[in-house]
Amino acid sequence: MRGASLRQASWHRHVNRLNAPPPLRDWLTSGGSLTARLVAHSKAFRVQRLHQRRAPCLADEAGALGLPRTVQVLEREVLLRCDETPVVFAHTVVPLSASASDWPLFGGLGERSLGSTLFYDPQVLRGELEFARIRAGHPLMERARAALGVDGDTVLYARRCLYRRHRGILLVTEVFLPPVLALARRDPTPAPTNNTK
Repeated sequence: MRGASLRQASWHRHVNRLNAPPPLRDWLTSGGSLTARLVAHSKAFRVQRLHQRRAPCLADEAGALGLPRTVQVLEREVLLRCDETPVVFAHTVVPLSASASDWPLFGGLGERSLGSTLFYDPQVLRGELEFARIRAGHPLMERARAALGVDGDTVLYARRCLYRRHRGILLVTEVFLPPVLALARRDPTPAPTNNTK
């Protein structure tokens, strides 16, 4: 390997290949919208957009997208925050060949959640989840650490999914940060009172 930035992840179709801690495995495999689940686990959820721009496609994404390794894509990176604590680093790529009709809202998302558009659009087809351990030297690990302003050689766990709409494809990778394990589900209903004496 000529440089740490060239490190790739090994993606698997079954979460058991990761040997992830059981509480984290539950987050990795949960169906439905991750945004909706994070909202249910926090008093204040928000999306912090880091950037949205043209960038080289990462080596371990090109194959999933069926693209040459040297091609550029439209890239979006955000931190998902629960009560101001970052719990997920999310990385999304769209081929430049995608048209505005394929992903009409992508260009103007700002700090809105991508998941809120993907899961409520009946024209979006969701692929199978894939799972990986992200280690030091992988571009997503380096970017997550830079966004958080931290160092260290910890292993992070990630999942990714390919979405299709019309002729367009879109790959979303979600890297789960350690604080996600501290989230407890909020119960929106008040606890029942016992008036018996």
